[in-house]
Amino acid sequence: MTYHSLHSAAVNADESVAYYPKKGRLSSAIACKTPTERKIYKHNSSWYNCIRSLMKKITKAVIPVAGLGTRFLPATKAMPKEMLPLIDKPILQYVVEEAVQSGITDIVFVTSYLKRACEDHFDASPELEKILKQDKKKQHLYEQIRAIPKLANFIYLRQKGPYGNGTPVLNAEHVIGDEPFAVLWGDEIFDCERKPRLRQLIDVYEKYGDPVLTGYQISRAETSKYGVIDGTEVERGIYQVKKIVEKPGPRRAPSTIASLGAYILTPDIFTELKKTKRGKNDELWLVDAIFKLRRKRPIYAKIIEGTFYDMGSRIGWLKANVTFALKDPELRKELQSVFI
Repeated sequence: MTYHSLHSAAVNADESVAYYPKKGRLSSAIACKTPTERKIYKHNSSWYNCIRSLMKKITKAVIPVAGLGTRFLPATKAMPKEMLPLIDKPILQYVVEEAVQSGITDIVFVTSYLKRACEDHFDASPELEKILKQDKKKQHLYEQIRAIPKLANFIYLRQKGPYGNGTPVLNAEHVIGDEPFAVLWGDEIFDCERKPRLRQLIDVYEKYGDPVLTGYQISRAETSKYGVIDGTEVERGIYQVKKIVEKPGPRRAPSTIASLGAYILTPDIFTELKKTKRGKNDELWLVDAIFKLRRKRPIYAKIIEGTFYDMGSRIGWLKANVTFALKDPELRKELQSVFI
């Protein structure tokens, strides 16, 4: 049973739908958080549990990596920005590891002809593995290298269509199918002590059943650098989004919650993407399609508990490397000697 047919079944089922909202969705029935939803459960608990058991888990993530990385030129002239190192691993590997730690099993990279290094990194390296295996002092490196291709099932697509971050998501439609999924950018890192950023988003989706955006607390001064969320807090750290105001500045900002990359999306986003006209710079923007979808269902934002690093900027990359180095006992000692 597909996502959409399950929705239809819920609406057209037995008399238990008498308690279903007029604009009800599958998400409303499974969350069982509001009085209306509790009535559904009380009236027909077996139907409620059936729907809950059929709700699909999020196991797929789309990571667009076809961008040119112009903010980091000339370093990215011949090397993908996603492959820039954060200490001794490429940025993209941190993003993949976050996804895997959050329960993702299938990673869909949307690439271009300039990004072969991204594909090669997550492939097996028999010659390198053989050399490392023969050196007893490099067994830890052998294990690390051998583990990379086993992190997930990797799927590679070439980006086709207009410029814009909505295009790679639309390119992945035939791989995603009729399932909810995650979208992550390959140059954004969150350092979260308790729970990965993506897992925090998935937890909100599993509770509410609707798309979830990444929210992040910033200062008033920083509102001129990010899109800012205007919404209503439904519970601590979770907002129902009304709109996103693009770089409003301190005077016009409706809040100090920035909208950053990483989303949990439902498959109906593909329909909206196909109907969305090109926007700024004649590009297809994912956020435009998301807010078309908002006319039909709620959109939520989760304020992430963690520290954000924009690895596509020089200062973000530098801050992340210093911070991560200070967490390593060996590097911390050497680094402190440089600054003291």
